[in-house]
Amino acid sequence: MPALITLTLNPALDLATTTYQVAPTHKLRCGPVQRFAGGGGINVARVLHRLGADVLAWALAGGSAGAQVRQLLADECVPVVLQPIAGDTRENFSIVETSTGQEFRFVLPGPTLHSAEWQACIHALTAQQPPPRWLIASGSLPPGTPDDFYAQLAQALAAQDAPHVRLVVDTAGPALAAALKAGVAMVKPSLRELREVMQQPLEHAADGCLAAQSLVKSGAAEIVALSLGDQGAVLATRDGVWQAPALDMPATTGTTGAGDCFLAALVWALDRGNAPAEALRWGVAAGAAALLHPGTALAQADDLRRLVRSVPAPVAFST
Repeated sequence: MPALITLTLNPALDLATTTYQVAPTHKLRCGPVQRFAGGGGINVARVLHRLGADVLAWALAGGSAGAQVRQLLADECVPVVLQPIAGDTRENFSIVETSTGQEFRFVLPGPTLHSAEWQACIHALTAQQPPPRWLIASGSLPPGTPDDFYAQLAQALAAQDAPHVRLVVDTAGPALAAALKAGVAMVKPSLRELREVMQQPLEHAADGCLAAQSLVKSGAAEIVALSLGDQGAVLATRDGVWQAPALDMPATTGTTGAGDCFLAALVWALDRGNAPAEALRWGVAAGAAALLHPGTALAQADDLRRLVRSVPAPVAFST
């Protein structure tokens, strides 16, 4: 069994293109379309595979778009288990306005899951033998899935006496709040997502550091990886809190998937024994590397290894 498994309940066939200017009512003539296998966990698995990790992408998929996701992952040689569902996998669409460099992203809700489908997913993942070291659950929950799905997954892992499986959750809103209440190994919110779940303004980077630290101290998560956008990222653990600046990279091809690349490289570095501050550097480098490629082409390993040398040593945060 792979050492790392990623979970994507709501994968997507991602379509990406360009147009000169986005304007209402007019026909927008677009450039060539690119197609990618997408969704949080799938993106994480693609980057982990490029880094040489022993990873398996687990996703729920159906219909013709689901079949295309399977083929795109096969083209990248990413090991995958696509649990079949009755509904059709969604398609997402992103467009870069070349006149301004702005990116417009259209994200569909996805198919409605039957209760038996998401329950079968929990059962299958908790029955893996031997269990993985990391289970990285990333992305939105499709319609029909309860807000506490990730919390139920955490509880099922604990009930199976598999506490050594480190559950990582990257989601938002009520699903994130429920996961934190259950307690997980790691969460990766953005500053906006952390504001919402903690119901605090968190106006400054220092506020985010304190909030991340408080989640660790409360036992809600062993590790909090907080994205601060152009201010970089924060990593809070039981051993301390570190902040790393973002690299100055123009986002002319869009930012889709940058957060997934950050998470993939961060987990990869932690899994191979890097100290938290060093793992944070890898995460920041991967997020920057994602900006070099359009759509959800994601970070390439060579770019990541080149850029990590430019990430300054993270600064320890002290209260």
